[in-house]
Amino acid sequence: MRLFDNLHIDFMAKRTTFYLLSSAILLFSLITIAVKGVEFGIDFKGGSEIALKFEKPIDIEKMRNAVDKLGIGNVEVKTFGDASGVLLRTELQELPKNVLMNVRANIESEMAKVYPGVEKKITDSTSTSITYSLPDPQTTIVLNNKLNLAGYQSSLDSSEPTNTKLNVRIGISDLMKEQLSKQFTDNPFKVEKEDRVGPKVGKELKRDAVLSVILSLLVILVYLAFRFKFAFAVGAVIALFHDVLLTLGVFAALYGVIPGFNLEISVSVVAAFLTLIGYSINDTVIVFDRVREQMKIHKTLSVEENMNHAINRTMSRTIITVFTVMLTIVALLIFGGEVLRGFAFALFIGMITGTYSSIFIASSFVLEYSKRTKGKVTF
Repeated sequence: MRLFDNLHIDFMAKRTTFYLLSSAILLFSLITIAVKGVEFGIDFKGGSEIALKFEKPIDIEKMRNAVDKLGIGNVEVKTFGDASGVLLRTELQELPKNVLMNVRANIESEMAKVYPGVEKKITDSTSTSITYSLPDPQTTIVLNNKLNLAGYQSSLDSSEPTNTKLNVRIGISDLMKEQLSKQFTDNPFKVEKEDRVGPKVGKELKRDAVLSVILSLLVILVYLAFRFKFAFAVGAVIALFHDVLLTLGVFAALYGVIPGFNLEISVSVVAAFLTLIGYSINDTVIVFDRVREQMKIHKTLSVEENMNHAINRTMSRTIITVFTVMLTIVALLIFGGEVLRGFAFALFIGMITGTYSSIFIASSFVLEYSKRTKGKVTF
């Protein structure tokens, strides 16, 4: 299928207008990033992320009010998947001491329900776990089963028949499960996942994410400098910087503005940035290939005329490719759920900016270079 075969649009004549448009958008993006900042997810700033699954749809405002009463500071509450899923995010990696004592008291209360007055000794205690020493192996096994049924993360210290030690792992989810179950007695729930990322790991991930984007741009610069001319390579990399900064600016500007959208910068969003870099450079290389072909065939035409011919001839392929990719991205936005929403939105913006920059940034830079150096671009 071929569309727009007979286009004769003078794209390069409009480049000044689009320079101004791009400059204005980039300036807005940079100001937004500098003033408002970019919101990083748990992957990068550290903290805990807990997903709860209720049996029935849950009122998210009621959930926020219930979580505020837990006394563990600021907790972000949003829907997760469908109306019965809730995602809780907090910067805490472990329970505060006062809350930890309450959880410990509740664990021991569960033990007392089975063996009132049972002798127990705490042999090890940290902010994330407690180890109990019990009178005999049979008591240890029974209490382990009881605590697991009550929803605690309990396990035997060893599989030896003589083992009398019981380990109980304590996390943010234990507190939430215990307290929220009292407030939602008519709507039982279970903890689907609890992810915890320390600040050191988050800092390393942030550094690695930035390096991965910068190194990918440098490798692309070297590759295009060999495949085409250095001016083409610089134009392509400038276009990629334009795409990444603009998309990052959109994330910063819209964070907290669009309800239901997870616009934090997470590992999956960084993957989306690398994907849009790949897509954008692929689109740019196709245009450059056609420009090189035009210049070899029509040597008497100016660089500007050859570029316009090349862009017009690739427009059919560009529109069909963008349309088919957009169908998949829109499907991810609608049906992909909370986890994939940021990834899909980054790609959605990237597809638009990538197509735009291939024409009005990368190609225009090569033309400007040719005009300002008054040199003929030859292959």
